[in-house]
Amino acid sequence: MSDTSTKKLFLLDGHALVYRSHFAFINRPMINGKGINTSAMFGFTRTLWDLMKNQSPSHLAVVFDPQGPTFRNEIAPDYKANREETPEDITVAFPYVHQILQGFNIPIIVIDNYEADDVIGTLAKQAARQGFEVYMVTPDKDYGQLVEENIYMYKPSRMGNGIDILGVEEIKAKWGIERPEQVIDMLSLMGDKVDNIHGVPGIGPKTAEKFINQFGNLETLLDSTDQIKGKNQERLREFREQALQSKVLATIDINVPGVTFHEEAYRIENFDREHLTDIFRELEFRSIAKDILGVEEESKPLPGAQGDLFAPPTNTAPASAPKKSGSRFAAPPAHAIADNNIGNTEQVYKKVDTPEERAALIAELQKQTLYAFDTETTSVNAASAELVGLSFSWKAGEGYYVPVPADRAEAEAIVAEFAPLLADPKTKKVGQNIKYDLMMLERYGAPVAGPLLDTMVMHYLLHPEKRHKMDLLSEAYLNYKPVAIETLIGKGKKQLTMRDIPVDKVVDYACEDADITLRLYHALWPELEEEGLVELYETIEAPLIYVLKNIELNGVNLDVDFLNNYSKVLGGEIADLQKEIYEEAGSPFNIASPKQIGEILFGRMELPYKGKKTATGQYKTDEATLLDLAGEAPIVAKILRYRSLTKLLSTYVDALPTLVNEETGRVHSSFNQTVAATGRLSSANPNLQNIPVRTPQGAEIRKAFIPRDENHVLLASDYSQIELRLVAALSGDKGMVEAFQQGRDIHTATAALVFDVPFEDVTRDQRNQAKTINFAILYGAGATRLMQQLEITRKEAAALIKNYYERFPGLKSYMATSVETAREEGYAMTLLGRKRGLRDINSKSGLTRSIAERMAMNTPIQGTAADMIKVAMIRIDKALKEGNFKTEMIMQVHDELVFDTPKDEVDTIKPIIEKLMREAIPDLSVPIVVETDMGDNWLEAH
Repeated sequence: MSDTSTKKLFLLDGHALVYRSHFAFINRPMINGKGINTSAMFGFTRTLWDLMKNQSPSHLAVVFDPQGPTFRNEIAPDYKANREETPEDITVAFPYVHQILQGFNIPIIVIDNYEADDVIGTLAKQAARQGFEVYMVTPDKDYGQLVEENIYMYKPSRMGNGIDILGVEEIKAKWGIERPEQVIDMLSLMGDKVDNIHGVPGIGPKTAEKFINQFGNLETLLDSTDQIKGKNQERLREFREQALQSKVLATIDINVPGVTFHEEAYRIENFDREHLTDIFRELEFRSIAKDILGVEEESKPLPGAQGDLFAPPTNTAPASAPKKSGSRFAAPPAHAIADNNIGNTEQVYKKVDTPEERAALIAELQKQTLYAFDTETTSVNAASAELVGLSFSWKAGEGYYVPVPADRAEAEAIVAEFAPLLADPKTKKVGQNIKYDLMMLERYGAPVAGPLLDTMVMHYLLHPEKRHKMDLLSEAYLNYKPVAIETLIGKGKKQLTMRDIPVDKVVDYACEDADITLRLYHALWPELEEEGLVELYETIEAPLIYVLKNIELNGVNLDVDFLNNYSKVLGGEIADLQKEIYEEAGSPFNIASPKQIGEILFGRMELPYKGKKTATGQYKTDEATLLDLAGEAPIVAKILRYRSLTKLLSTYVDALPTLVNEETGRVHSSFNQTVAATGRLSSANPNLQNIPVRTPQGAEIRKAFIPRDENHVLLASDYSQIELRLVAALSGDKGMVEAFQQGRDIHTATAALVFDVPFEDVTRDQRNQAKTINFAILYGAGATRLMQQLEITRKEAAALIKNYYERFPGLKSYMATSVETAREEGYAMTLLGRKRGLRDINSKSGLTRSIAERMAMNTPIQGTAADMIKVAMIRIDKALKEGNFKTEMIMQVHDELVFDTPKDEVDTIKPIIEKLMREAIPDLSVPIVVETDMGDNWLEAH
């Protein structure tokens, strides 16, 4: 491939790329404010722009399949007949993709009766003869047959993690053939399930490769079947005509009538800025718009009146008009996803930095029943950040910023002036991620009280699958683009802190945050009321903010000496393993390199390789591949163990001590209330849920989590099988309810019913199988997933599921009802009213619909479990305060709560905690069991 002066034509298979983009986000689709799934449009646009930016094409076109049948359907009416109906989201995406291409001024080509690959093949061959380097942008393997000296396949990855460019040598290596055109012969033998090309039954890739290399092409092979022995001879003779037809179907037509490559028609032109701005605004493509259209020029705020602190503004400034044209790749100076910003709207944003002005501000705030506030700090870590200032707003378009000095005592003195105001239990406080602000103010001596109105949490309840950043919400709900923090502090290695920025520059940013947050509250609260989510917010999510604030400020003590010693132990084990691996391999190599592992295992040692190579020709050496090989040679198990120990060492043992807070000597994990769509909490820095427990070496890490001193213990209370108990209660299935009511082991009871054996005769294997089935059913898994988990045939897995539902008919009925209700309502709901929208529940696409159906079955269970532990946390936190206990809640992990408890409080506090956890949701038909243990570290207490 040559330099950038070469004429480079990129031909995109539009249909293939749109489909690929849609399914890349299938588990977490991108939904805009209008409820449109924008995954396909986003992925396609990102692929297109990355290509244009990084590959510098001189010419480009996008080809789409026509509606209706093509000439191949005349040859074989069942061609592509096995494909499901196009998902609605993809059907919706195509017009938007066309609009995006029109904005780029990129030609769109559709030819009746011919597929995109035929048109691309025709154009590619013609352009190559005119001296172009041609790149066919597609994930479709069939295009390999077109590759030649100046024609390449350009395969973007599914999730945007790089590309593969395949030339002649790469195609030959990928298929194991001598010439790229032999891809056609390979497909004619193997068939292609995607396109319903039948090929020759019983002949797979390896056999096809052998035959084509031996005979050169399909026709010669079919004329030489006397040289083939056994079953393959019979197959080739019996399916001769089918193979020949398959070759016709698999052959890309490079002579499509009426298709001619005209160089000027495909030359890249300047794009239409106004058109792209409009379509990106509608789709809410902020990051793409920023990349392609650039960012706003820094604009000056509108001045307010001089004099009175609370005076209205005196004048306004016009908005800058966006430019309509732009060069291909340069980032021009202006763009707008939202129409409004600080430069073209009226506002009063003022600095409040004298005692008199602060007193006047406090007097105004005391008149309000509701106001928004925000803190400016030096770090996103609330347990260690320094306070830089406070901002307030109680009226849209107004904001007041109170800077505080770096000196801690002086800063606390200023904050103390606002402490009575912030502690007023009657005044409602509005914030965005308000937990952070509560932590900052409490560390500076001003605990906050009163009803909390967190716009981030509100939006999470309304749209749990979406992102909840203030900037995004502002653009979506207010048509207003806030000042980006990067314009003040920069980013990367040279990033400053807010303390480094002159106060006058911070004022507008800080005031705008409080102002926008207030306006978002007024936009979101009516939606909460309309959706019936106010009670859930007021009784669970809002009170939980205070609880999580307390947990994070409490932190947990960490035994750094233990971790340092354990690091040495693991380091020694790793060194010994490394030596053994080198000895078995015959020489040293980089054990962290998948490529080198593949070369050692499958090249030098010639272990059997069952999988396909990667697109770059490497052997796969992921965990699943190596686990399948573990019995072939001792080195494989050692490599797996080496990987496990090195990850343990780097991710946990050596990393945890770096998270100890210098001020408190503790680790302060951040608990996320708005991440998991099910309602469950998550944590970060460190992620407590991910600390391993299934291996002895992993579980050892929990020894590092210890009480504050020798007079305390860690007490851990854990819900036992909570989701299974909840599904029994929600479904009312007689068998499951009775098993729990009688205190029987649910997995053994399940095994007794499913395998039709007496309870006391259930074997360990049967119980393990029943446990797998219980959780598989709980999470909506089908026969295929169960087959993989139990390592049985699909038929056996289907029979187990059928038998399971026959024994638990109430559960089957509940699952069906959950799906049906979700179809009617468009969402799944927990026992306490949490909703999760399921926009794909009525999709015509089986795959898309099945994912939504699993969510419909599981969300009420998993979400109710999440609500239950949240209620328990709120009530326990209240009990600890009202009882003046010294016990601190320090962690929440899955279904477990961990406390740092004085030894002399254990006997009193343990039954209180267990009772409040059991009764978090009263009147369930099954008993809720809470198991509690204690110890000198988390491992002992677990």
